[in-house]
Amino acid sequence: MTSQTILVVEDDEAIRDMVLFNLDRAGYRTVAAGTCQEARVKVADERPDLILLDWMLPDTSGIELARSLRRDEVTRELPIIMLTARAMEDDKVRGLDSGVDDYVTKPFGARELIARIHAVLRRTQPGGVDDEIELGGLIINVASHRVLANGKPVDLGPTEYRMLKFFMTHPDRVYSRSQLLDHVWGSGVYVEERTVDVHILRLRKALEKHGFDRYVQTVRGAGYRFSVTADD
Repeated sequence: MTSQTILVVEDDEAIRDMVLFNLDRAGYRTVAAGTCQEARVKVADERPDLILLDWMLPDTSGIELARSLRRDEVTRELPIIMLTARAMEDDKVRGLDSGVDDYVTKPFGARELIARIHAVLRRTQPGGVDDEIELGGLIINVASHRVLANGKPVDLGPTEYRMLKFFMTHPDRVYSRSQLLDHVWGSGVYVEERTVDVHILRLRKALEKHGFDRYVQTVRGAGYRFSVTADD
């Protein structure tokens, strides 16, 4: 069972429901969008692990959405599989040139699609989806979204989890509030920078129970950093 999230961007309701059903059966968490505009919101809000993207959408083509995601630093590495009825070789080349990781033509079987998803996730997440991030006694299990502090579970909300994961994969670097908003919330989300302070406080409170709140450090006039060494 996996807790990875897949965003299905498809305007054909019958196809979308079929894909969602099979992804749910395979153990994935799913979210859906019917337009590129809606997809951008879902990417920012849900931070999916992979996108299944239809080429022909009512507002903007999936090709354009894929290119824009590749231009954004926050979503540049987000895996994308193109779903389309366009099966000509030139179409496939154009799709792959837009930066997508794989290209699946309609109609397709559920087993094939799941296999393609597994293959892309293996390629784009080196070491496998069960990797753990460990730093200074804290462990994040990426597959289960569980956090352990010296072996004991840490209760975190989804935003605090994403923040801690970002910090632990980028230790000892100072990030401003605006940079944290981009990396944790996504560049398309419009919230006040002070929102970062609220979630920093919540993260520290959750870690304080285990004696690890000192790792989340305030750097006056600059922002925040995560470090297992003493705060100067």
